[in-house]
Amino acid sequence: MIKQLSWKVGGQQGEGIDSAGEILSTALNRQGYHLYAYRHFSSRIKGGHSNTKLRMSTDPIGSIADDLDILVAFDQETIDLNAHELIKNGVILADEKFDPTLPEGITAHLLAVPFTKIAEEVGMAQMKNMVAVGASTALLGLPLAAFREVIEGRFLKKGQKVVDKNMEAIERGRDYVKELTIDDLPNFELATSDGQKRLYMIGNDAIAFGAVAAGARLMAAYPITPSSEIMEYLIRKLPEFGGTVVQTEDELAAITMTIGANYGGVRALTASAGPGLSLMTEAIGLAGMTETPCVIVDTQRGGPSTGLPTKQEQSDVLSMLYSTHGEIPKIVIAPSSAEECFYDTIEAFNMAEKYQCPVIILTDLAVSLGKQTVDPLSYDRVKIDRGKLLPFDADLPQLGDSELFPRYELTEDGISRRTLPGTKNGIHHVTGVEHSETGRPSESAENRINMMDKRLGKLSQDIGYTNPVAVDAHHEEADLLVIGFNSTKGTIAEARERLELDGLKVNQAHVRQLMPFPTDLLAEQMKNAKKVLVVENNATGQLTSLIKMNVGMAEKIEFYGKYDGNPFYPAEITNACKELLVHGNI
Repeated sequence: MIKQLSWKVGGQQGEGIDSAGEILSTALNRQGYHLYAYRHFSSRIKGGHSNTKLRMSTDPIGSIADDLDILVAFDQETIDLNAHELIKNGVILADEKFDPTLPEGITAHLLAVPFTKIAEEVGMAQMKNMVAVGASTALLGLPLAAFREVIEGRFLKKGQKVVDKNMEAIERGRDYVKELTIDDLPNFELATSDGQKRLYMIGNDAIAFGAVAAGARLMAAYPITPSSEIMEYLIRKLPEFGGTVVQTEDELAAITMTIGANYGGVRALTASAGPGLSLMTEAIGLAGMTETPCVIVDTQRGGPSTGLPTKQEQSDVLSMLYSTHGEIPKIVIAPSSAEECFYDTIEAFNMAEKYQCPVIILTDLAVSLGKQTVDPLSYDRVKIDRGKLLPFDADLPQLGDSELFPRYELTEDGISRRTLPGTKNGIHHVTGVEHSETGRPSESAENRINMMDKRLGKLSQDIGYTNPVAVDAHHEEADLLVIGFNSTKGTIAEARERLELDGLKVNQAHVRQLMPFPTDLLAEQMKNAKKVLVVENNATGQLTSLIKMNVGMAEKIEFYGKYDGNPFYPAEITNACKELLVHGNI
C-alpha cells in the first residue's frame, strides 16, 4: 500500500471529465484522505482538451504533484499531451474505442478498457466516465460502498434507476480491470486514511462562505472566469439570510452598486478578474475619496486583455495596488489557500469598515478554482467589527439650519464617525471632489493637505491583519529565503522540504498583505538569508519589484517567474533553488 499518488482524467470538454474527478475525489474526501486538485480547461463551453489532476494522500498536501501515477484517457490527445508526466511504471486507462497507442519513449502500462462499450451496455454512452471511475477504483483498492452515497447525492433527484445505473457502470469498470492479467503492474492500492471528516472546497466557495459569515447581504457582479463561482454560491445561499445577488450589466455597475450598498449600511461585495477590475478602477478611487468601505475580489488569470481566461497567472499585483489615479488608502490581501480565503474574507469586511476604505482580496486561478482539503473551520473566530459606524438611532447633537454632520471630521487616528442615510442629525454631503469635514466641496490648499493626510494616515504597516507574512523559518542564518504569494505557498513548502533533505538551509516567507506592504516583517527574514528567491507566476517580477522598492537588499534578490498559464510544480522550484545556490543563477 502507498500513502500518496497522483491521478488524472482527460478528454474533450463536455465528456464528463469534471464529474469523474469530482465523484472520485468526493468519495476519497469522505474516507478521510487529503486532496489537492487542479483543473485544466478551455475557455469554451464544449470541446477542447480538458483534464483534472488529483493528488491524494494520507498526509496533508498543498500542491499538485510533479508526476503522475494513473492517467485516464478518453481520447488519444489526452495521452499525447499528458503521458510525459507518468512515472516510469505508471498506468494509462484508455477507452479502447479510439484504439489508444503509447507515444514514443513512454514506458507506462497501457490498459485499453471498453469505457464506452460498457456504458452503452449499462444504458447510456455518457456514463463512460463512471466506468472510468470504477476502473480507477480497481487500481486504488477503494471499496464500492464509498461511492454509493456520493452517487445518490448527485443523481437521486433523477430517480433511483439513474443511481443504480451509475453504480452498475462503476462496478462493471472495476470488475473489468480486476480481471486483467498484467505483468509488473505496480501496486497503487492506497493506505488506509485516518477517516476524519474534512471539508473539500475551492477558494471561491470559501470566499463566498466567508462573506455570508461576515454578514454580507448583497453581491453585485458580472460573471467572469475564474470568479463566477463566488456569485453562483451566493445566488443559492444569500436569500436564506435575507440577502440577494444582482447580476449587473457590466463591472462598472457592479462596483458602483457595491459602493452604494455599503454607503447605505449593507455589507456588500463584488468579484471579478483582471479585465473587470480594469473597468472598476475609477469607482474604486471614488470609494477611497468618500471613505466608503467596500470589499472587492480579484481572481487573477492570464492577461493582458482577454489573455488566457482559464489559465494560471499572478500578474495583477501592481494594478491592484496602483491603478487608481490619485492617492487613496487601500488594503490588498492575498490568501494562499481555501482555508485562508474563508477567514480572510471575514477580516476584509471588518477592515473595510474599520478603516473606511476599499479592501481587495487578491487570489489567483489556482486558489480560486483549485479544490483542496480544508480542516473543519473554527466559527468562534468569526467576529464582526463595524468600526465607527454609528447606530441608526444614535443620539446626535441637533444641527442648525445650515449645519451638516462632520462625516469627515479630522481625528487623531484619521478615522471619522460614520452615519447611515436617514440618521437624525447625521446628514452630510458625499462627493468625489475634495471636500471639507462636512463633505462640502473645497479647493482650499489647507483643507486639501488636511484631508489627504487624514485619509492616507489611516493605514500603517500594522493594520491588524492576521499573519501579513507567513514564515516557515528553521534557520537563524539561511542559505536561501524563498518568497511567494497566493497559491505557491504549498509548492514552495514542498520544495523547501526537499532542499532540506539535501542539506541546504532554506527558509520560506509568504506575503499575504500587499498593501500596506509589511516592510519590517519581510526585512527581518531577508536580512538572515544569504540569497533571496522570489517565485511568481508572471513575466516581470511584480512582487520582486515591490520588495526591492519597500525593503531594499536588491543585491541578494533573484526573480524566478513562470508565465505559460500553468502553476508551479515542486520540482521546478527545487531545481531553481539548487541552480541559484550552486551556480549563482537560474
